Amino acid sequence: METRSLLIIFTRNPEPGKVKTRLAREVGDKAALEIYKFLLQYTHSITKDLLMDKEVYYSGSIPEKDIWEEGIFSKKLQQGEDLGDRMQHAFQAGFGNGYNKIIIIGSDMYDLDSRDLNIAFSKLDLFDFVVGPAEDGGYYLLGMKELRKELFQQKKWGAATVLDDTLQDLKNDKIILLPERNDIDIFEDIKDHEDFQQFFT
Repeated sequence: METRSLLIIFTRNPEPGKVKTRLAREVGDKAALEIYKFLLQYTHSITKDLLMDKEVYYSGSIPEKDIWEEGIFSKKLQQGEDLGDRMQHAFQAGFGNGYNKIIIIGSDMYDLDSRDLNIAFSKLDLFDFVVGPAEDGGYYLLGMKELRKELFQQKKWGAATVLDDTLQDLKNDKIILLPERNDIDIFEDIKDHEDFQQFFT
């Protein structure tokens, strides 16, 4: 069977007051928006040259022109009540379109690069699921070869229990964990990082 790989990128439309709200409490809406735009640019840079198909799922509306170029990225709209619903819908659509290796990431990782993503896809040759644990108890990457709906149900999204609950769902499956990484949610995540100092001076 032909291997068809898909990378799904979940993103929020970059609007003041609607992105990085926990971070904004400490740095303000304007700085939080600029940081989020910076993270979007970084996510774009590490994904644009990857050889698998790529879909960007927007939270609110699909802009006609932005950093995600037509022809490199397909643009779609998230559908569902909560994050679990929206991710399940995206995976379901991907498998329905004939992909047999699908990975989802967010757009707020600065601790990730192209090599990490290629490695994650290669792990799906040997394992049924690949999970990238985040330091806050969630995950920054989830990949699978067939839809498993329970992964997206009965989770307290945003809580420190998401990873453990997800791994419990997969306890009888062939799964591999990637190295733990830090996603950017609060000021502590970036306050000592030199690349982010530009936003505080």
